[in-house]
Amino acid sequence: MEENYRRLYSVFNRYRDENDVKPSEARAKIIGDLNFSISKCLDIEISNLGNVEGNQGTLYFRKADHATEFDFNVLSSGEKEVVDLLLDLYLRQDDYDDTVFLIDEPELHINTAIQGKLLLEIDRLVGPNCQIWLTTHSIGFLRALQSEMRDKCQIIQFRPENKIAAKPCLLKPLKIGPGTWRELFSIALDDLAELVSPTTIIYCEGRAEPAPGGIERGLDAKVFNNIFAETRPDAFFTSSGGNTEPDQRSAIAIAILAKVFPTVQILVLKDRDMASGKVTSENDRIVYLQTNPNNHRLLKRWEIENYLYDKEVLKSYCFATSLDFDEAAYDGLVYNIYDQNLKDETQRIKNFCGIKGNVSPDSFKQALSHHLKEGMQVFEELRACIFDRA
Repeated sequence: MEENYRRLYSVFNRYRDENDVKPSEARAKIIGDLNFSISKCLDIEISNLGNVEGNQGTLYFRKADHATEFDFNVLSSGEKEVVDLLLDLYLRQDDYDDTVFLIDEPELHINTAIQGKLLLEIDRLVGPNCQIWLTTHSIGFLRALQSEMRDKCQIIQFRPENKIAAKPCLLKPLKIGPGTWRELFSIALDDLAELVSPTTIIYCEGRAEPAPGGIERGLDAKVFNNIFAETRPDAFFTSSGGNTEPDQRSAIAIAILAKVFPTVQILVLKDRDMASGKVTSENDRIVYLQTNPNNHRLLKRWEIENYLYDKEVLKSYCFATSLDFDEAAYDGLVYNIYDQNLKDETQRIKNFCGIKGNVSPDSFKQALSHHLKEGMQVFEELRACIFDRA
């Protein structure tokens, strides 16, 4: 950086003299050029070029949320790396306009979100007549190569079996495809690769179409994800339509995801009211499990409300919210927690909890889902039903 700073002043002086402009105009031009690049990657900007004669031989910066300017040494290691690299390329633009740039792992100390932006700006700075040869393990760089730069890049993978340190090896660019990207990202992530996708995906009944931004709309999926957030963070519940659609959607998912993430388990979870309202017994449930693939699950209770409206859950909810639970009234209504259609009794259940305000049924059920916790009998029953096929 010290060498680049001296060169920056040479560029400043040359621009001032060649264009016969005031020092302030030359500074504004140089700072503007540099900030154009820096703003693509960081939320800081150069405020002034310093003053060597005034014992201020460094760049100074400012941030929108910072009251005073600060010098280069105050920057984080990642910010320093970005500024130094962009400054270096900016200063070499005129002298190296038909060049191969070799850059070794520039992502060190730089977070993933910045990495891709930095690569795009590096490409802009070196210009169309230059090449960039880059070694990287960066997820951010790989993402940029996969998307914005896919039509202007080639990738060479250094495989251990090639033993390139011991003998000559002919390296060829990879033929890019979905499998290639999966392998490259797996290498970049190393042991974290298993965390990118859940180990278990459970298709359940509910509204299949997501809201804008991919937000889950299905109530059942939201509730299940809340219930098992702490004990099964590796599991993900997603809605897939009515009681016949989970079969279809899960079959498609198995065919596709099994090739991309072979370790992911895909389950199909259905309510026990699968027979369009007809009474189904525990024996019917057992027969269903015996005659369907091993990844199918069927709730022991009629539907999710029969778990949420369990007395143990309601008591926990009322205690946490300082509400009075009318246990006698509840016992007068709920005589069979397994087989009753309790969804239609939601308003009465709310009344038993002493809720006087206007709380929507869905909001009420989601609130209850946070109180169906490990250690409760109803929780253990639901967990075993889904994850142990009990």
